[in-house]
Amino acid sequence: MRPEVQNIAVPPFVPSLHWVGGEPPAVERLTAAGPVLVHFFDLAQLNSVRALPYVIDWRERYRDAGLKVIGVHTPRYGFTREPEAVASGVARLGVSHPVAVDSDFGVWHDYGCEGWPSLFLWARGGVLTWFHFGEGEYEATEAAIREALDAARPEAELPAGGEPLRATDAPGALVIPPSDEIFPGGSPNDPWRASPERPALELEYAAGGVHAALDGEGELAVALDGGEQRPITVGAPGLYALAEHPRHEAHRVELRPSGGLRVWSVCFAPGVPPG
Repeated sequence: MRPEVQNIAVPPFVPSLHWVGGEPPAVERLTAAGPVLVHFFDLAQLNSVRALPYVIDWRERYRDAGLKVIGVHTPRYGFTREPEAVASGVARLGVSHPVAVDSDFGVWHDYGCEGWPSLFLWARGGVLTWFHFGEGEYEATEAAIREALDAARPEAELPAGGEPLRATDAPGALVIPPSDEIFPGGSPNDPWRASPERPALELEYAAGGVHAALDGEGELAVALDGGEQRPITVGAPGLYALAEHPRHEAHRVELRPSGGLRVWSVCFAPGVPPG
């Protein structure tokens, strides 16, 4: 989305922030050289994780053209607050650009974020040129990036643009909303642990896929519609895909965690209509 006013300046990052992947130069210095994309996310939140491959692709695709990318990890869950969890979680996700650990929501409030993920594109000179809250608008966001790069270096030749990574992201795609997210422990800050009285979770859903936000170490046995159990090894905090479907489908899933695994959320991805 284009900002309604044309003079919103990039907020500086406070010096006390902890950084994963090395502290970058001051954002004012970065925007003096070219556009800067700032991406707010949580390492285990579904919409954040689904948007992240686009952010990583833009970083790689437009790095030589002058784009800089900075991540800001603002926690949605209780287990994603600590710097150690952020470090291991973003490494698992393949994030190599600098990530600020914003566990007190200071940067989040400075930027006026409204959800996960939140994305801000600052043009050369540090003026806001594009922002987006939530998933989607990938084609329009990339177009804004290319426009900002072209304005900063009109003589540079840009690489070809990217393609949609999922059927649900294609321009004009019809998408069916999935089942609502489930917090088996009661809230995003309260996990569920298996017990002798309740060794498994059984859930019905309709979606294009099912994922779980997990931490601890162990195995999660996943069975779909009463079928054979499939073990998923968990060694780092984050979001784990339990089942992915080509279209919106209805299923029943059973989860049996072992070891010290904790289940914080079970969430569902959108899918294209059956047909």
